[in-house]
Amino acid sequence: MTDTPTTTEEVKTTVATAEASATDAPVKAAPKKKKVKRSVPAGQVHVQATFNNTIISITDLQGGVLTFSSAGACGFRGSKKGTAYAAQVAAERAIQAAKQLHGFSKADVFVKGIGLGRDAAIRALAAADVQVENIKDVTGVAHGGVRPRKARRI
Repeated sequence: MTDTPTTTEEVKTTVATAEASATDAPVKAAPKKKKVKRSVPAGQVHVQATFNNTIISITDLQGGVLTFSSAGACGFRGSKKGTAYAAQVAAERAIQAAKQLHGFSKADVFVKGIGLGRDAAIRALAAADVQVENIKDVTGVAHGGVRPRKARRI
């Protein structure tokens, strides 16, 4: 006699045992790489303060982001995101994370925008025992725009 199944029931049992043996094989997970904690004692704090939100990014000296936070990420919604208190809370959260993860202690501050969170974020930095070395305003300045197109010929 041959080993080939003849009835549909025999075919089903053969397929089921083949699937079971395929799934029983142990699957090896790739070893997880351990994340190296970088020590970054000095860096930059970028504050973008708009009327609708305030975003704080803490970077190393080359500009690589270490941590960030915003008023919206801290639970503020709607018009409350643009307040000075929301900016203060967002700055405190970002600074706390940077201190715990990277040992952040000195900062150059770059402020962009004209929102209410400008001063509050800087004050939160000082309150969190981060030494502020200098503060620079990098808000864009309007200059009349680009050159207009030539007049259309009729």
